Amino acid sequence: MFNRSTWMILLVAMLAAALGGWLQHRSRLAHVPAGVTVASLGAVVPDVPLSDLDGRAHRLADYRGQRVLLNFWASWCGPCLDEMPALDRAARAHPQATVLGIAMDEPARVRAFLAAHPVNYPLLLGRLDSPSTSLQLGDTAEVLPYSALLDADGRLLATHRGPLDAATLNRWLSDGPVD
Repeated sequence: MFNRSTWMILLVAMLAAALGGWLQHRSRLAHVPAGVTVASLGAVVPDVPLSDLDGRAHRLADYRGQRVLLNFWASWCGPCLDEMPALDRAARAHPQATVLGIAMDEPARVRAFLAAHPVNYPLLLGRLDSPSTSLQLGDTAEVLPYSALLDADGRLLATHRGPLDAATLNRWLSDGPVD
Protein backbone atom coordinates (compact mmCIF):
# COMPACT_ATOMS: atom_id res chain seq x y z
CA MET A 1 0.00 0.00 0.00
CA PHE A 2 1.71 3.24 1.14
CA ASN A 3 5.19 3.25 2.61
CA ARG A 4 6.45 5.76 5.14
CA SER A 5 7.95 8.18 2.58
CA THR A 6 4.68 8.25 0.60
CA TRP A 7 2.78 9.15 3.78
CA MET A 8 5.29 11.92 4.55
CA ILE A 9 4.96 13.38 1.05
CA LEU A 10 1.17 13.25 1.33
CA LEU A 11 1.27 14.98 4.74
CA VAL A 12 3.60 17.74 3.50
CA ALA A 13 1.40 18.30 0.44
CA MET A 14 -1.73 18.58 2.61
CA LEU A 15 -0.04 21.04 4.96
CA ALA A 16 1.20 23.12 2.01
CA ALA A 17 -2.31 23.20 0.52
CA ALA A 18 -3.84 24.25 3.84
CA LEU A 19 -1.24 26.98 4.31
CA GLY A 20 -1.78 28.20 0.73
CA GLY A 21 -5.54 28.41 1.27
CA TRP A 22 -5.11 30.32 4.51
CA LEU A 23 -2.64 32.76 2.90
CA GLN A 24 -4.96 33.32 -0.05
CA HIS A 25 -7.84 34.09 2.32
CA ARG A 26 -5.68 36.50 4.33
CA SER A 27 -4.45 38.30 1.18
CA ARG A 28 -8.01 38.87 -0.02
CA LEU A 29 -8.85 40.64 3.21
CA ALA A 30 -5.55 42.55 3.36
CA HIS A 31 -6.78 45.52 1.34
CA VAL A 32 -10.07 45.92 3.21
CA PRO A 33 -9.84 49.24 5.08
CA ALA A 34 -9.96 49.10 8.86
CA GLY A 35 -13.47 49.27 10.23
CA VAL A 36 -15.13 48.18 6.97
CA THR A 37 -17.46 45.21 7.22
CA VAL A 38 -17.52 42.92 4.20
CA ALA A 39 -20.64 40.80 3.69
CA SER A 40 -20.10 37.08 4.11
CA LEU A 41 -22.16 34.11 2.96
CA GLY A 42 -25.18 33.55 5.18
CA ALA A 43 -25.07 37.02 6.72
CA VAL A 44 -27.55 39.84 6.15
CA VAL A 45 -25.86 42.31 3.81
CA PRO A 46 -25.41 45.93 4.88
CA ASP A 47 -28.25 48.21 3.82
CA VAL A 48 -26.04 50.33 1.60
CA PRO A 49 -27.49 53.51 0.08
CA LEU A 50 -27.68 53.56 -3.71
CA SER A 51 -29.11 56.10 -6.12
CA ASP A 52 -30.63 55.78 -9.54
CA LEU A 53 -29.62 57.90 -12.52
CA ASP A 54 -32.20 60.53 -11.54
CA GLY A 55 -30.64 60.90 -8.09
CA ARG A 56 -33.46 59.14 -6.21
CA ALA A 57 -32.27 57.23 -3.15
CA HIS A 58 -32.72 53.48 -2.86
CA ARG A 59 -31.71 50.98 -0.20
CA LEU A 60 -31.26 47.23 -0.43
CA ALA A 61 -33.91 46.86 2.28
CA ASP A 62 -36.43 48.18 -0.27
CA TYR A 63 -36.17 44.79 -2.00
CA ARG A 64 -36.76 42.55 1.04
CA GLY A 65 -39.34 39.86 0.50
CA GLN A 66 -37.87 38.70 -2.81
CA ARG A 67 -34.73 37.06 -4.13
CA VAL A 68 -32.37 39.73 -5.48
CA LEU A 69 -29.45 39.37 -7.87
CA LEU A 70 -27.01 42.27 -7.60
CA ASN A 71 -24.82 42.51 -10.68
CA PHE A 72 -21.88 44.91 -10.46
CA TRP A 73 -20.69 46.22 -13.82
CA ALA A 74 -19.09 49.18 -15.60
CA SER A 75 -19.38 50.61 -19.11
CA TRP A 76 -15.66 49.99 -19.74
CA CYS A 77 -15.84 46.29 -18.73
CA GLY A 78 -16.17 44.06 -21.82
CA PRO A 79 -17.28 40.89 -19.96
CA CYS A 80 -19.87 42.96 -18.08
CA LEU A 81 -21.38 44.22 -21.30
CA ASP A 82 -21.38 40.74 -22.84
CA GLU A 83 -23.31 39.47 -19.79
CA MET A 84 -26.06 42.13 -19.84
CA PRO A 85 -28.33 40.55 -22.53
CA ALA A 86 -28.41 37.29 -20.51
CA LEU A 87 -29.26 39.26 -17.37
CA ASP A 88 -32.04 41.04 -19.23
CA ARG A 89 -33.52 37.73 -20.48
CA ALA A 90 -33.24 36.16 -17.01
CA ALA A 91 -34.95 39.16 -15.37
CA ARG A 92 -37.90 38.82 -17.76
CA ALA A 93 -38.05 35.02 -17.29
CA HIS A 94 -38.11 35.30 -13.47
CA PRO A 95 -40.50 38.13 -12.52
CA GLN A 96 -40.73 36.81 -8.94
CA ALA A 97 -37.08 37.84 -8.40
CA THR A 98 -35.31 41.16 -8.92
CA VAL A 99 -32.19 41.77 -10.96
CA LEU A 100 -30.43 44.99 -10.00
CA GLY A 101 -27.55 46.30 -12.05
CA ILE A 102 -25.12 48.23 -9.87
CA ALA A 103 -22.97 50.48 -12.06
CA MET A 104 -19.48 50.98 -10.67
CA ASP A 105 -18.96 53.87 -13.05
CA GLU A 106 -19.51 57.57 -13.56
CA PRO A 107 -23.19 58.51 -14.09
CA ALA A 108 -22.49 60.23 -17.44
CA ARG A 109 -20.83 57.11 -18.82
CA VAL A 110 -23.73 54.95 -17.60
CA ARG A 111 -26.29 57.25 -19.26
CA ALA A 112 -24.35 57.20 -22.54
CA PHE A 113 -24.11 53.42 -22.47
CA LEU A 114 -27.81 52.96 -21.69
CA ALA A 115 -28.83 55.35 -24.48
CA ALA A 116 -27.25 52.91 -26.95
CA HIS A 117 -27.94 49.65 -25.05
CA PRO A 118 -31.09 49.87 -22.87
CA VAL A 119 -31.92 47.12 -20.38
CA ASN A 120 -35.24 46.25 -18.76
CA TYR A 121 -34.03 45.82 -15.20
CA PRO A 122 -33.29 48.60 -12.69
CA LEU A 123 -29.83 50.15 -12.65
CA LEU A 124 -28.41 51.90 -9.64
CA LEU A 125 -25.10 53.63 -9.04
CA GLY A 126 -22.56 52.07 -6.70
CA ARG A 127 -20.14 53.97 -4.53
CA LEU A 128 -16.75 54.18 -6.22
CA ASP A 129 -14.67 55.64 -3.39
CA SER A 130 -13.42 53.50 -0.52
CA PRO A 131 -15.10 51.41 0.68
CA SER A 132 -16.78 50.67 -2.63
CA THR A 133 -20.24 49.18 -2.75
CA SER A 134 -18.94 46.00 -4.37
CA LEU A 135 -16.35 45.56 -1.59
CA GLN A 136 -18.99 45.98 1.10
CA LEU A 137 -21.09 43.30 -0.61
CA GLY A 138 -18.33 40.70 -0.71
CA ASP A 139 -16.16 41.56 -3.72
CA THR A 140 -12.86 41.65 -1.84
CA ALA A 141 -10.86 41.54 -5.09
CA GLU A 142 -13.02 44.37 -6.49
CA VAL A 143 -13.16 42.80 -9.96
CA LEU A 144 -15.99 43.16 -12.44
CA PRO A 145 -18.37 41.70 -13.28
CA TYR A 146 -19.30 40.53 -9.82
CA SER A 147 -22.67 39.16 -8.77
CA ALA A 148 -24.20 38.63 -5.34
CA LEU A 149 -27.44 36.76 -4.68
CA LEU A 150 -29.63 37.75 -1.73
CA ASP A 151 -32.53 35.80 -0.28
CA ALA A 152 -35.85 37.40 0.69
CA ASP A 153 -34.42 38.34 4.11
CA GLY A 154 -31.36 40.09 2.62
CA ARG A 155 -28.92 37.27 3.41
CA LEU A 156 -26.05 36.64 1.05
CA LEU A 157 -26.71 33.26 -0.60
CA ALA A 158 -23.98 33.17 -3.24
CA THR A 159 -21.37 35.27 -5.04
CA HIS A 160 -19.64 34.96 -8.39
CA ARG A 161 -16.73 36.77 -10.03
CA GLY A 162 -16.95 36.94 -13.80
CA PRO A 163 -19.92 36.62 -16.13
CA LEU A 164 -22.81 34.39 -15.08
CA ASP A 165 -23.96 31.77 -17.57
CA ALA A 166 -27.65 31.24 -18.40
CA ALA A 167 -27.93 28.04 -16.34
CA THR A 168 -26.55 29.75 -13.22
CA LEU A 169 -28.80 32.77 -13.74
CA ASN A 170 -31.87 30.54 -14.01
CA ARG A 171 -30.86 28.52 -10.94
CA TRP A 172 -30.11 31.65 -8.90
CA LEU A 173 -33.34 33.44 -9.82
CA SER A 174 -35.60 30.46 -9.19
CA ASP A 175 -36.75 29.82 -5.64
CA GLY A 176 -34.67 26.65 -5.32
CA PRO A 177 -31.20 26.02 -3.88
CA VAL A 178 -28.27 27.82 -5.53
CA ASP A 179 -25.59 25.13 -5.04
